[in-house]
Amino acid sequence: MSAATTIFLVRHGVTATTGKVLPGRAAGLHLSERGHAQARGAAERLGELSTAPSALYASPLERTRETAAPISRALSLRVQRHRGLLECDFGDWTGASLASLRRRSEWKQVQNSPSSFRFPGGESFTEMQLRIWNTLEELAAAHRGQSIVVVSHADPIKSAVTYAQGVPLDLFQRTVISTCSISALVLGGPTPLVLSVNNTGSLKELQAS
Repeated sequence: MSAATTIFLVRHGVTATTGKVLPGRAAGLHLSERGHAQARGAAERLGELSTAPSALYASPLERTRETAAPISRALSLRVQRHRGLLECDFGDWTGASLASLRRRSEWKQVQNSPSSFRFPGGESFTEMQLRIWNTLEELAAAHRGQSIVVVSHADPIKSAVTYAQGVPLDLFQRTVISTCSISALVLGGPTPLVLSVNNTGSLKELQAS
């Protein structure tokens, strides 16, 4: 496992529209006051790790960069932006309320057979999963034997965690990734390892056994 890389996947903090709107890649969405507090909490938890991460990456969107800011200060790491960590491109659905989307006939497909769905004018779930996984493999290869922090979004993190577990994409909606939760993967060994999913508590005891 000496050449393996531990990746701590952090979902951004809560915003004013979390749980109400499908924001996607729309610009100008910032963390709420509670979201900033969540980000500071995530930074504290990452700061308690026995071995400090060596790099910090974030999606280019404001809410992920704002989440990464206190982590940057806590770990004394520069935030590096990576487009491979972006939210799924929801295309024409970007900015729509979740209440209205749940009334659409396609919503059942999004929930129950996402591998067959492409957002109109946007990305498919399959493309999103391939993108995030390729990005994580790229980052793991660049930081062999180290640990890194990656700040991204719920669906990309969810799809990466379930891919690492060998869970079919059509079942990935059964996994929950809460705001400012931390999930941990180990890449670079014979097979991916999942150390933690949706962790909102201490990371002190986290290690591959």
